[in-house]
Amino acid sequence: MLRPKMPDAAPVSIAQTPTRPAEHHHAPVICSCAHTPMASAGRPLSPLVGRGVSAVAAVLVVGVVLTALLATVAITAVSVSIAALVLRSLLNSAHKR
Repeated sequence: MLRPKMPDAAPVSIAQTPTRPAEHHHAPVICSCAHTPMASAGRPLSPLVGRGVSAVAAVLVVGVVLTALLATVAITAVSVSIAALVLRSLLNSAHKR
């Protein structure tokens, strides 16, 4: 009751060759209105690509710098905690004598 049944698929013949859709050849439409050609932007595409590369390089440099700063903070925190443990050990042993 709760198991759905899949419909039987139609058998596919392997011997059939795929048919190509009909190619449509349209003649250019000639109109009597005066069209002006589209003006180009006046900018080549290469500076935009250069900006993308420089943006990626800037993100990578910022990422490396932030990672280095985070590592420096972590190393400093570990060093300070070790120094605090050593000082506490020295002070505790001095009070016991």
